[in-house]
Amino acid sequence: MGPATMKQLFTIEGKTAIVTGGSRGIGAMIARGFVENGAKTYITARTEETCRSTAEALSQYGECIAIPADLSTLEGIKAFVQVFSEREETLDILVNNAGVMKGAELEDFPEDDWDQVMDINLKSLFFLTQQLLPTIKKAATTDEPARIINIASNAGILPPHRHTDYAYTASKAGVINLTRHLAMSLCRDNITVNAISPGLFPSEMSKTVIEKYGEKFSRSVPLGRIGKPEDIASAAIYLASPGGAWLTGVNIPVDGGNVIKR
Repeated sequence: MGPATMKQLFTIEGKTAIVTGGSRGIGAMIARGFVENGAKTYITARTEETCRSTAEALSQYGECIAIPADLSTLEGIKAFVQVFSEREETLDILVNNAGVMKGAELEDFPEDDWDQVMDINLKSLFFLTQQLLPTIKKAATTDEPARIINIASNAGILPPHRHTDYAYTASKAGVINLTRHLAMSLCRDNITVNAISPGLFPSEMSKTVIEKYGEKFSRSVPLGRIGKPEDIASAAIYLASPGGAWLTGVNIPVDGGNVIKR
């Protein structure tokens, strides 16, 4: 490997990417990282206004396109895939990030909340991947595999101290194991499948936790702070770049060392 190739190790320029749940939080952080580094990036979210305004904001850094969609149902997934497939023949990078958290005490946890969390965090990840496979396979080669990156959570590795997030932790543990299973199934098609398990990042989902425990939590993290946008974006860029081409079935905790501490 010569110097010119080494310089290209972490480039994603010219790639086509999808980031689900890309309108805010971790999804928007990853989408911005992709856009700024030259990938044409499609974002999707349920709220049309937010999805379009985020795409507009990110378009100042590169190419970002909104396709609003509800990925919690197979119908919504198929509708999204149809719109995407009309615009693109191949897909280099799929980031399955869309997620929701619902909390309640064990005795009171509602079935509807459980189903919603599982549908969005786990079911939609599987079926969106399934429905996009033809376009992902078209982008994949031996030298340059296509990439699927699933956003799990460090709460899927070890349960958090809060006794309310039962569906969320179960769904994210499922994402981690499903990542390994898909990796085994898709390696023959030159598609890598990896997971990132974020710790605490500033987002709509974590807003209440940060407001209540932010400073205390930062002090408890081995590396002394909560996550920054570049922490999660750079992990996704690594997995999507030539430098990450020989990893599959891997889960990377991006959490300041919190999992090893716990």
